[in-house]
Amino acid sequence: MAAQARRQPGPQQVAFARFVRHAIDTSRRQRGWTLTQTAAHAGVGRSTIFRWLNGEWTDYPQLEKVRRFCRTLHAPVGEAMRALGVPSPDATPPPVPAAVQADIRVILARLSDPAVAAEEKHHIRMLLRYLAHRRIQQPD
Repeated sequence: MAAQARRQPGPQQVAFARFVRHAIDTSRRQRGWTLTQTAAHAGVGRSTIFRWLNGEWTDYPQLEKVRRFCRTLHAPVGEAMRALGVPSPDATPPPVPAAVQADIRVILARLSDPAVAAEEKHHIRMLLRYLAHRRIQQPD
């Protein structure tokens, strides 16, 4: 059986891994905490921290865990959110083109229509999640 190729982390994974590494290194210098101690104090599993450090996540990390990690290590939450690509609450979102707004209205109508089967709604949501989190292919 062939081994699966390991996915290369995307820019958000790399940026967040760099943020986490810096916070852990600072904690080690200032508090003398090991990674295991850091995880215990932050209430975040060691395996979660290792995934963050290695960029091995496809869905966003749970933001409450990220906030707890930051509070425990006195790391700036805003910096963690920027690394993850989460927009700041005061950021002005870019304008949404009319064609995209029309597509969104159609999708929302299908998802809220009681005549549409639950299975179809599930497929729509799963496809949207896939599209929202897949790596963007850069043209050659």
